[in-house]
Amino acid sequence: MRYFVRVAELGSFGRAAAELGLVTSALSQQVSRLEGELSTRLLQRSSSGVRLTEAGLAFLRQAQLSLRHADDAMQAAQQARLSGHVSIGLASSTATVLGTPLLAALRERYPAIRVHLVEALSGDLGAMLNARRLDLAVVFETSTARRWSVAPLLDEALVLMGRADLAGMPTGGRVRLRELAALPLVLPTGVHGLRAVLDAAFAQAKTTPNIALEIDGLSSLMDAVRGGFAATIQPGAALLRQTAGELRALPIADRSARRRSLLASLSDDELSPAALAARVPLHDVARTLVR
Repeated sequence: MRYFVRVAELGSFGRAAAELGLVTSALSQQVSRLEGELSTRLLQRSSSGVRLTEAGLAFLRQAQLSLRHADDAMQAAQQARLSGHVSIGLASSTATVLGTPLLAALRERYPAIRVHLVEALSGDLGAMLNARRLDLAVVFETSTARRWSVAPLLDEALVLMGRADLAGMPTGGRVRLRELAALPLVLPTGVHGLRAVLDAAFAQAKTTPNIALEIDGLSSLMDAVRGGFAATIQPGAALLRQTAGELRALPIADRSARRRSLLASLSDDELSPAALAARVPLHDVARTLVR
């Protein structure tokens, strides 16, 4: 299986054989034996290299997972304690609040687990889960799940944020979406969870938002807000990395302006012991932070 994966990743028996320290013919025989056991062709061979068949592509994804779990199991046995690695994805606004406490909790509870933390937009996190590049991710309810294990984690109220001198920026306390029709907004594009939530909320309020800018990336988006180009609607966590008093923040009163965060993961039978273990402190840290 390891030989097949290396050939598939390098696209060549020759390059894979050189890296593995094998004769090319011996490597080819091993892969042919695997194909014989599976009774299907995994690779199309040609003078220019190899190409995965549909069966080969399906097998490669599962083989990579299996080998990763096998490596984790061997490492755990050698260290006689839970080890391995886990990849966790967080949206930028979620990472602002959850990232550091989660890393601290994982280090305290499972010091032998190596953590890979990815900060990205929710739509990108969903794509990475589907591609099995992440084990766990905090995504938003509008994300499309494929064979995920999903549990509700947190409901967040949304907040209007903008400079006080921005034309049309409301004053006072809470604000309703129908009051924002003329206010220029900067939001992420429609493939991401927050935008889908807001599009649905504006539709329910029978109001068309004035989208002046679309920016995929919280840091650049908040730079545009601080620059006075437009206001935005985000969870309150987006203000934590801003200078206090720099922006006016008004809670959105509409009940539909809520973002539900979900803890999504690969199915339990695909998760390594390290990834299964990491779900528990993630839930615990989120609950503690809410309290």
